[in-house]
Amino acid sequence: MTTGGRVLILTPMKDAARHLDTYVNALHGLSYPRDLVSIGILESDSVDATPALLPGQIANLRSTFRRAEFFQHHFGYRLPKDQPRYAHHLQVRRRSILAKSRNHLLSRALNDEDWVLWLDVDVVEYPSDIIERLLATGKDIVHPNCVRDYGGTSFDLNAWRKRGRYHLHDLRQEGDLVPIDSVGGTMLLVRADVHRDGLIFPSFPYGLRNRKIRTRNHWLGELETEGLGIMADDMGVQCWGMPNLEIKHHPS
Repeated sequence: MTTGGRVLILTPMKDAARHLDTYVNALHGLSYPRDLVSIGILESDSVDATPALLPGQIANLRSTFRRAEFFQHHFGYRLPKDQPRYAHHLQVRRRSILAKSRNHLLSRALNDEDWVLWLDVDVVEYPSDIIERLLATGKDIVHPNCVRDYGGTSFDLNAWRKRGRYHLHDLRQEGDLVPIDSVGGTMLLVRADVHRDGLIFPSFPYGLRNRKIRTRNHWLGELETEGLGIMADDMGVQCWGMPNLEIKHHPS
């Protein structure tokens, strides 16, 4: 079997206890050679059973995959009570912490791998050959279409083009592989050397001089995964989306 090299799956987690079994079972269902797959998890600021459950899950993964590691780093951030996580006024602080979490995990877990696959813990279903299909594009950065319901609108609206006018569900008719300006992190494949060259998740509004950013009333620039997309553009690396390759997010 021809492969694309070693793959590191990275997942930041917080209060993820209810998703852990589904997450681990889906990893075991991957068809990519397990001796080429490593897994890194960063747990931050959980108040549920996630920290207690992770050591057992990591032992499970270590018995099957090339490498599995579990890190902790606490940022001391909690969402205000009785406010949804997507409330507009919370986004700069919330996504800044998400970006820092991803960057901490990347710096601690990346070793000799050729690719990094970012995977959110609440992605509940994807094709067993998802890694092969993403690698087959030959692109440095590629993002499948994360949905709640197959054939429906995109759940991960951080993947967009034309300053957020078009999301992956809008681009299905363009084909199976389309250029995009921004990416989300529900599932995202990045060539490891692009990360090594300096591509990170900005924890501050990034890209003021880039013509592709969106203009908002309260800040200029993009954060976290969207900031990564703009930073990739500044580095001369094109991001790509796969509108017709769907993965499923938890309903909530």
